[in-house]
Amino acid sequence: MNSKRNILIFLSSLAFAFSAIGQGYLTPAQQQLYTSEDSLHNGINVSKTVLSGYGSAYYRRDFVQKHAVASLERIILFVGHRFNHRISFFSEMELENAIVAGEEHKGELAMEQAFLKFNLNPKHYIVAGLFIPRIGILNENHLPVNFNGTERPLVEQMVIPATWRELGVGYYGSLNRVPLLYTVALMNGLNSEAMQHGRQMAAARQGGSLSFSNNLALSTSLQYSYRNFRFQVSGYAGGTVGLNPRAADSLSLNSGMFGTPLYLGEGDVLYNNNGFSGKLLFAYIAYPEAAKVNIAYAKNLASAMYGGYIELGYDVLRFRKKTAQCVVFARYEKMDLNAQLPAPPNAIYDGTLNQSHIVTGINYLPIPNVAIKADMRFRQTGPQNPELIINPPPNAIPYAQKQSFLNLGVGYSF
Repeated sequence: MNSKRNILIFLSSLAFAFSAIGQGYLTPAQQQLYTSEDSLHNGINVSKTVLSGYGSAYYRRDFVQKHAVASLERIILFVGHRFNHRISFFSEMELENAIVAGEEHKGELAMEQAFLKFNLNPKHYIVAGLFIPRIGILNENHLPVNFNGTERPLVEQMVIPATWRELGVGYYGSLNRVPLLYTVALMNGLNSEAMQHGRQMAAARQGGSLSFSNNLALSTSLQYSYRNFRFQVSGYAGGTVGLNPRAADSLSLNSGMFGTPLYLGEGDVLYNNNGFSGKLLFAYIAYPEAAKVNIAYAKNLASAMYGGYIELGYDVLRFRKKTAQCVVFARYEKMDLNAQLPAPPNAIYDGTLNQSHIVTGINYLPIPNVAIKADMRFRQTGPQNPELIINPPPNAIPYAQKQSFLNLGVGYSF
């Protein structure tokens, strides 16, 4: 009964949201919108200094908790400058959740990118500074008009922590006769002390803020295009202990460039043709020395986790003369953030981290730079482990393994 009521609410919200939307124009490929930042990157901009940006806001209703929240999720301002035909500067300042002031810090103000780009020739370039490595689908292609759903895919938040940036240097190239792109990047490593249960990699990112750099990381990727498909594989290997040898030894941790390493492997496929779109992604993380970190910092970290998703979409306005786009989509996500644990008693299994999500909804783009979104997300997890419940509040609602959410949102880019 509750599921039927939730679906009715969802459909009513869609009707209300789209009743006031006019007809607009859109290029056929919704998933790859080009902005002023792209024009600078591709060397086709006219002006030397470029302004660009994007943002999004959402409303989310939790039907189990009977709770709703609305937030200005993020506002990003891009400033770039072309010094000459070989050297350019790229920067993005990000404000999350509207407010960063006073004693209650609800949001975050941070640099999302700040790097120099050195063009070697039309097919090869180097970046140096705070940049986003080419890992996954979303990390480099995270504009709200470029992905379906109000929320970013959860696998690319919890397993691959998009948008993920670090300080370093990267080499980007492509072959002359084959549509193959490749990257190699060296950057600072992760911080194991900051890792959290269920958010190992996401919490360990350093983001250019006084980053430990005794430990380093290497990322690589290969990207191949064939007709309407794009295939990609990427990998990451990096140390997670940036302490000096004396401090690391006192905690029985391995330091050095790749000490206490973490490994990530990822593969994905994109498809776009005649209004149909598809995405497939799988990522796996191995953290062999998680037990040592658990002992050193009293953590409950996994030694392996995985996640993947498949998404299908169709533009129902494809056959109209106007080029506005309305993509009906469905996505299934599966992840286990404690797929493998260190031997007891160095970790405790948490069934709530074994999750599956079904997301279905509509993305309407009246023009290429604006998206109005509505979707329902249905989540199912494993059971709660009583050993992990410590001092629960007296008014706590019993944990629900099945949960549903209504999401409404808007996004833009320019």
